[in-house]
Amino acid sequence: MLMNLELVGKRALISGSTAGIGYAIAEKMALEGASVIINGRTQGRVDQALEKLSRTGSRGSAKGLAADLGTAEGARRAVELFPDVDILVNNLGIFEPKAFEKISDADWMRFFEVNVMSGVRLGRHHLPRMKQRNWGRIVFISSESAVQIPAEMIHYGMTKTAQLAIARGMAETTAGTQVTVNSVLVGPTASEGVIGFVDQLAAQQKKDRASVEKEFFQSMRPTSLLKRFIEPEEIGTFVTFLCSPLASATNGAALRADGGVVRSIL
Repeated sequence: MLMNLELVGKRALISGSTAGIGYAIAEKMALEGASVIINGRTQGRVDQALEKLSRTGSRGSAKGLAADLGTAEGARRAVELFPDVDILVNNLGIFEPKAFEKISDADWMRFFEVNVMSGVRLGRHHLPRMKQRNWGRIVFISSESAVQIPAEMIHYGMTKTAQLAIARGMAETTAGTQVTVNSVLVGPTASEGVIGFVDQLAAQQKKDRASVEKEFFQSMRPTSLLKRFIEPEEIGTFVTFLCSPLASATNGAALRADGGVVRSIL
């Protein structure tokens, strides 16, 4: 247990949570007593995550949701099965390095649908219910790429910026309530997708993973103060606190957990 974050009795839906940051958030919340809903596109992945979570000794319960929340149909299934949650973490997201001139219309729409509309659809359902109950937490897992658009994946950066705008706008509607909506600017993290990408580069360049990681922070993210990939568990701890009753004074904020990549005092 981290500390008494008062999550016992809270139900949390974390999209894209069978691995990486999403799973780390679910695990930390379950350890604090929350009832978590693990989401993935396939039942097999969901079952694997639930089995892994069952071995952590968490106080909270866990259920699975096999649905592609990057689609309207998947979102409909989610709200039908779990119409009321206290905490919604919009973690689902995709990324893909691609030169701007090669990003097709279909690519732009796919990234917007998955990274942005997934959170919009779930938030549209859950936000009014949270306000009606006068308690709730919504968090968008954004990225430092939202404010420092990466030239190698502009379409990804665009979706992360959009998340900041949506989260702030939603927060404006919660004035005077105990509902908060925030976003987290996550830095380069050792998620399943990132590690796979690094391993692929290492194989192509005939180098080890550590060398590729070092070169990444020298050339691609030179402003990083951490100089390493963030561990998913580090993000999980931060988001769990943000979703707890103890973080009641934080609303409408874009909070940085970026390893110091963004060179700004705000």
